[in-house]
Amino acid sequence: MGRQIAVNRGEVRKSGEHSSTLRSAEKTGRISAMRKELKIFTGNANPDLAEKIGEVLDIPVGEAEVTKFSEGETFVKIQENVRGMDVFVVQPTCPQPNDNLMELLILIDALRRASASRITAVMPYYGYARQDRKDQPRVPITAKLVANLITAAGADRVISLDLHTDQIQGFFDIPVDNLYAAPVFVDEIKKMGLENITVVSPDVGGIKSARSFAKRLNAELAVVDKRRVNSKQAEVMNIMGDVEGKNIVLVDDIISTAGSVTEAAQALKNKGAKDIYCCITHPILVGLAMERIKNSPIKTLFVSDSIPIGDKTGEKRIKVLSVAKLFGEAIKRIHKNESVSSLFI
Repeated sequence: MGRQIAVNRGEVRKSGEHSSTLRSAEKTGRISAMRKELKIFTGNANPDLAEKIGEVLDIPVGEAEVTKFSEGETFVKIQENVRGMDVFVVQPTCPQPNDNLMELLILIDALRRASASRITAVMPYYGYARQDRKDQPRVPITAKLVANLITAAGADRVISLDLHTDQIQGFFDIPVDNLYAAPVFVDEIKKMGLENITVVSPDVGGIKSARSFAKRLNAELAVVDKRRVNSKQAEVMNIMGDVEGKNIVLVDDIISTAGSVTEAAQALKNKGAKDIYCCITHPILVGLAMERIKNSPIKTLFVSDSIPIGDKTGEKRIKVLSVAKLFGEAIKRIHKNESVSSLFI
């Protein structure tokens, strides 16, 4: 069963979607009637994160029915009044991505038909993000298709976390806030009191994120040069930067089968690196991922709770850090029409 959150009874904002409404604001007696209550809803993808966000905002979890018919069709029923309200739907499209995407789309449609004033899709993990370009003949750009579906369903805004590529924001014709998990990871690394740190990107595409980490930690930067053999395998060719005798912080946005990360970690170890720590936002962890991590020189793998990892928390080297405060702060600021730019730094 899906669950929901009725949010923020006390915090309000002017609904003013139309300038004509704002121009009539001198009629103060009407302004209070236009204030919008905040509510949060969630499907079955990551209800634990939705509950944590609710706790950050000091709101209870509300009710919605998100189930399947016997033939597999998704059914949604909103069990609370949302007319005229500011609604946030917390639903990452993590495995199983198709089911979770359909739940998100149907939740948005149900809320729109129930006359919610504004609907924001909160997607801690944006599935299909790696299909963001035509890199071979006759293939789709599925990341754009998903953006079209979310917009067509009725979303007015999207909040995500560490999108695989920043340009995915341009696939939407509605506002997109791409938050970064770096501050959450950096705070944890600082608590460890590590010295002589080098931040490493496992590929050239992750240099921007790695540079942000390095700046926050006042550390050096290195890059693993790798060649992709096929869609499932990559080969490490070279390491650009000084890693010998260094404590390594290896950063990336997604860990799926863990092939690239563990190969990079082994290459770094072979070059004389000291302890190796990984900070990876989205822990998909499928296939041989857990076996590879166990057999790798990675000392600790830090991941966020953007995706539920279930019984994999039993692996002592995996430490889950919550991004609930980050999302809670973003939701609060958006609801109050305040700037969220400081969350992108």
